[in-house]
Amino acid sequence: MDTQKETFKEEAQELLIKIEAALLELEENPEDMGQVDRAFRAMHTIKGSGAMFGFDDITDFAHKLETVFDLLRDGKADITRDLISLALKACDQIKGMLEGSEDRAESHRIIISLSDMFPEFKGFDHDHEAPPESIPEERRGSEKTYRIIFRPDRCILKNGTSPINLLNELRELGECDVTAHPDTIPLLKDYDHEACYLYWDIVLTADKGINEIKDVFIFVEDHSEIKIEIIDEGDDVSVGVETKRLGEILVDRGDVTPEKLMTALNTQKRLGEILVEEKIVSNSRVGAALREQQHMRRTREKIWKTAQTSSVRVPAERLDALVDLVGELVTVQARLTQKATVDDDPDLTSIAEDVEKLTNGLRDNTMSIRMVQIGSTFTAFRRLLRDLSKDLEKDVVLETEGGETELDKTVIDRLNDPMVHIIRNCIDHGIETPDIREASGKPKTGTIRLSAEHSGAHVIIRISDDGAGLDSETIRKKAIQNNVIASDAELSKKELFELIFAPGFSTAKKVTDVSGRGVGLDVVKRNVDALRGSVEVTSKKGEGATVILKLPLTLAIIEGLLVRLGSDKYVMPLSSVEECVELTKAESEKVQGRDILNVRDEIVPYVRLRKTFEIDGDPPGIEHVVITRVNGDRVGFVVDSVIGGHQTVIKPLGRGMKQSEDISGATILGDGTVALILDIDKLIQEQLEPVH
Repeated sequence: MDTQKETFKEEAQELLIKIEAALLELEENPEDMGQVDRAFRAMHTIKGSGAMFGFDDITDFAHKLETVFDLLRDGKADITRDLISLALKACDQIKGMLEGSEDRAESHRIIISLSDMFPEFKGFDHDHEAPPESIPEERRGSEKTYRIIFRPDRCILKNGTSPINLLNELRELGECDVTAHPDTIPLLKDYDHEACYLYWDIVLTADKGINEIKDVFIFVEDHSEIKIEIIDEGDDVSVGVETKRLGEILVDRGDVTPEKLMTALNTQKRLGEILVEEKIVSNSRVGAALREQQHMRRTREKIWKTAQTSSVRVPAERLDALVDLVGELVTVQARLTQKATVDDDPDLTSIAEDVEKLTNGLRDNTMSIRMVQIGSTFTAFRRLLRDLSKDLEKDVVLETEGGETELDKTVIDRLNDPMVHIIRNCIDHGIETPDIREASGKPKTGTIRLSAEHSGAHVIIRISDDGAGLDSETIRKKAIQNNVIASDAELSKKELFELIFAPGFSTAKKVTDVSGRGVGLDVVKRNVDALRGSVEVTSKKGEGATVILKLPLTLAIIEGLLVRLGSDKYVMPLSSVEECVELTKAESEKVQGRDILNVRDEIVPYVRLRKTFEIDGDPPGIEHVVITRVNGDRVGFVVDSVIGGHQTVIKPLGRGMKQSEDISGATILGDGTVALILDIDKLIQEQLEPVH
């Protein structure tokens, strides 16, 4: 039972996220009653499931929220901003109940507020107890296939309900085939444009219980003919991909009798054509049966091929342990490859190649397991934006793009705090108040846009606003005043904007409870650096600002470039490397002591890592320059030699090296020695930073 309770808690959290998203969407589009239906069904499921597993406090509280949504659906209450705020607070209370941290006083205040808001609330609350059969008796499991016949009342359109919305909600539950029957549509002279003459046959394959499907029709079931039956349990792969014949489906559906079917089968024509010609069954009903047959064939093929592949909830700790084991395996595989190369044994080399291929496949699959879409994180910020804009009396909308972009779950979890800081600053000091925006010719409503996209081994996340933007002169004056830069320092706009990430730096004239431009942004910089990422700001005064985060796809295993400096080896992240070129002493002398290199008529500055790490001895006659690109700039790093590519399992640094900002980690090589992983961004900042 404990396991089932934990499953309920996880599913309830997911349902609360759906309710919150529906409420926020409803606030922007109060006419969208489909969002009310979604919130009602999700709350209904929480109530029913809570009763099953003994969460009586959640059941009672959820029932009251369900009552409110029912009042909205019946048109007995108006959708207002205050109501949405109260409903969101109620969702927070249910989250507290799930976590065992409920504020009972707050729960009581919410109920009192609902009673004050709706005079009908108290009476309505007791008249709509859920019948026992409405409690979901089935948990999610294997996919089942349902046959649904939906014949709505002719007056359904006059009641403000759209059958198309109901069909679309069924499509959201799983794979769905819909057939419309037009045979009851009258002649034009008898046609009532406000009446609904169509009815539908639906075949749905989903991992939902039958009650969850009934919930879709919960507001029309009293005045419509609705028939739902399971036609395939989906739990027997031994049946193969064979499906029922067309005649069997028509008899099963009650569209034709067995006697008429046998009569039709005695002819040479196709069964469907015969039945239509004999006017035994309509053409649309034959079409519906054929679609059901095709749907079942697709479903059976899917079950047969995947052998009932299903998703499994796995604790994050287990995934982390799996990644660690794969990392150790990569290290052992590197040792095996090293041994095979040294011994020059053909058999051992062949085995090493096979192990390397298998290890690469295992590594890629393990990494993909931890990849999740960033869209869920974007959605969570809608609530933050709503609450802050309300507190600051600003109108702000959130736009998102690239929500399907995948990123390591560990990265996403650690990305939450930096993005919260950035969004708070965008709302507080980026977006102007409605009167100021209107005076400057802008729409009253400000916009914050979140976007994500893949870029090689990185993900680029952009947080932009259309507010006032950054004032480079104000930043410069404040930096001089705080002794961050010298009064005669010449900095580009890009370099000035980077100053807002300095600890305690702020240009805000008034520091609010929400944020101060620059207050907290040093936390953003630290957290992004800890993720081996980079942060950049672009802005145009009066038009807004954009914060660009560049983050690695994963933190566990990377592709690296192994290089040599003296007797030591180092690893450079391959995702930052563009090319490698040779550097002779003659070429160094040509530029008269300046650390620059001409690469195909492009001047590239470089850093001598021997000098940076104070390595004794003379460099070789021909050195190598590893050219990288960071934040759009090309910078080279001079090393003794380039060894080649290397799968790098990142190990954390010990206490003695925690203060070394040039190094982001370490890895174990095939020969058992340790190679340090260079932090390219930090090296560039330290070695090429302009003198202030």
